[in-house]
Amino acid sequence: MSTDLWLVVGLGNPGPGYAANRHNVGQMVVAELANRMRATFTSHKANAVVAEGRLVPGGPRFVLAKANTYMNVSGGPVNALMKYYDVAPDHVIVVHDELDIPFDTVKLKAGGGHGGHNGLRDIIGASGSADFIRVRVGIGRPPGRQQAADFVLQNFSSTERETLPNLIVDAADAVELIASEGLTAAQLKVHTAPPA
Repeated sequence: MSTDLWLVVGLGNPGPGYAANRHNVGQMVVAELANRMRATFTSHKANAVVAEGRLVPGGPRFVLAKANTYMNVSGGPVNALMKYYDVAPDHVIVVHDELDIPFDTVKLKAGGGHGGHNGLRDIIGASGSADFIRVRVGIGRPPGRQQAADFVLQNFSSTERETLPNLIVDAADAVELIASEGLTAAQLKVHTAPPA
């Protein structure tokens, strides 16, 4: 197993029609990381696109990945990438949208259940492990009686879009912190609210 390599998967749905949806915020975060690395996504036989590189010279190596499948069947590509790059679950970071966290909030955790998130459910089922790290990007609950499935497949509101670039940067920073300082140190920094 490679110990300086991190597989970072941004969950979402493929194609331009979904690109700006709330459900695709994970892919937005890995795109931000690829920009930082000045890396380009290329096709991989695992039915995904990947970008490889380091964020700092001599730092950890990253494989950034976006599955070519719909989110609820992303487990196959993620499991194939884990095997191809020989990455253990504790060096896999899955970046995903989270309804149970307020918008503009990032939370980090390792392991646990899928919490009703079909992308996580499929990754756990395909890989046989829930021990990967999650960067949970808060999108908040749908307003009124709107169904969650409809809410996540809508684009961010105009008000949210004003803050969204900062949220994406915060989540990308969290990925960097996990790889460079470890999950516990990253949680302390990310979960501690700055003074008002």
